[in-house]
Amino acid sequence: MRLLSLARRLYNSRPVTFKHIIGYQHPTLVAAQPQLRRHFFVAFRQPSVRHCSTIPPKPPFFSSSNSTSYEIINFDKCVDTLREKSYIDVREFVGIVRKASDFGSGDEAMLFLDECGVKPNKDLVFLVIWELREQWKLAYLLFKWGEKCKCLSENTWCLMIWILGNHGKFSTAWSLIRDLIQMSTNIQEAVLIMIDRYAAANNAGKAIQTFQILEKFSMSPDQRTFLTFLNILCKHGFIEEAEEFMLINKKLFPLEIDGFNVILNGWCNIVVDIFEAKRIWREMSKCCIETNGISYAHMISCFSKVRNLFDSLRLYDEMQKRGWIPGLEVYNSLIYVLTCENCVKEALKIIDKVKHMGLRPDSSTYNLMIHPLCESSKLDEARSILALMEEDNISPTIETYHAFLASASLEGTVEILNTMRKAGVGPNRETFLLILDRFMKLKEPENALKIWVEMKQYEVVPKSAHYSLLVGGLLECRLFSKAREMYAEMQSNEIDDPGLRKLLQPTGPRGQGDVKNPEHTKKGRLVKHGRHKVVRNEKHR
Repeated sequence: MRLLSLARRLYNSRPVTFKHIIGYQHPTLVAAQPQLRRHFFVAFRQPSVRHCSTIPPKPPFFSSSNSTSYEIINFDKCVDTLREKSYIDVREFVGIVRKASDFGSGDEAMLFLDECGVKPNKDLVFLVIWELREQWKLAYLLFKWGEKCKCLSENTWCLMIWILGNHGKFSTAWSLIRDLIQMSTNIQEAVLIMIDRYAAANNAGKAIQTFQILEKFSMSPDQRTFLTFLNILCKHGFIEEAEEFMLINKKLFPLEIDGFNVILNGWCNIVVDIFEAKRIWREMSKCCIETNGISYAHMISCFSKVRNLFDSLRLYDEMQKRGWIPGLEVYNSLIYVLTCENCVKEALKIIDKVKHMGLRPDSSTYNLMIHPLCESSKLDEARSILALMEEDNISPTIETYHAFLASASLEGTVEILNTMRKAGVGPNRETFLLILDRFMKLKEPENALKIWVEMKQYEVVPKSAHYSLLVGGLLECRLFSKAREMYAEMQSNEIDDPGLRKLLQPTGPRGQGDVKNPEHTKKGRLVKHGRHKVVRNEKHR
């Protein structure tokens, strides 16, 4: 293949240092990790016996769309679907619900909602609870009102459990699950959401225990539920725990390619650890499990992310020889790594090949070219790719503009923000977090403060991350008075950061907290001077 020969020439001219992992041993799990135990949901279940096959099966076609997604409810998609078919003024009712919070008791608030004149339905209750997801008490008030009016769908129960989990109110969330049990409702999705929220709260032990107690609810999880559980652990970074749990419970859930692909996806696309990914690849061979197109797609993605062009193209060639036809995700990975290695012409040829195959390039295809070009400050080439993107009737996404923001000046940043608003793709909180971080790293606090003013003009409400980044950056630039001013604004919005509060405590010689004047310190300790003595630099003594 011509691309593979190109990779060999690049590899020979600019050899990449490869760390071979032939004798690599998997690190033992630390003692702090939750103890995993083998559990059984049914009395007897015979494990299936696998035999190594010398001739691997050759499925006809592989595409990324064929890969099974083991995900919980996507609430964003539910909201978009309801908004398309709903003509209810959600914002107006959100304002009414916020007024109900002024009452002293829940009964008075409920009576106020009863008399507000709004006729509830399941879609309205779901959408309003979604809008109030940052204020769990108000969301819970509306949930109880919807329950009273019998206007709760199954997705609304799951959404409320998800919101309570986000705010750490797990006991209240469990009370809702108990209510579902009393109503003889299937709680499997609700329990998976609880597992997801425990993992998001960095509590893998609770997540595993929650999966194990499904037995108490007389529910035997099937293979899909098991794979969804593994995917949740991997998504939140607990890949070692997911792998160990899969191996320990192989009698109940026989080792199959789908489970290994979930673990492989964790190492390849979430953590991006090429050595662990190669280890899993070998483990699959030891267990007599044949890799499939999804396995190759994950590995090619991982090699491309670490900018290993040679192995990306080698696996692509091997994938085709074994009869797997790559999907768009594989070609996107190749396009990215080729662009990173200054092979832009070859990347464009891949796009042409994708079109000839009948696959339609999407926004990710072009963004994977624009991003590395902007990182390398090749803005003219990035703009030409953007022009090709628009020629193909593909609208730029918020990720497209974020790529250009990574190397824009203050004037260019403001211009890009205006373009984003006109295109209807932001800016959002992540956009301004990216800009503030960039200007603080460049030690340009004045530009960061100007962007802060722009953020309020775009009606983007700053969160804790924005304040922490700005105040911390101002302290690093020794702008103490401005840092205190922004911290006071942060506290007025009921946001606090213990680390910043400690730094801003008036304990220093000039009320600058732990950040002291370097002229009055020596090896981190305060130096006292006489009344009429002059503090001189060591150079001038």
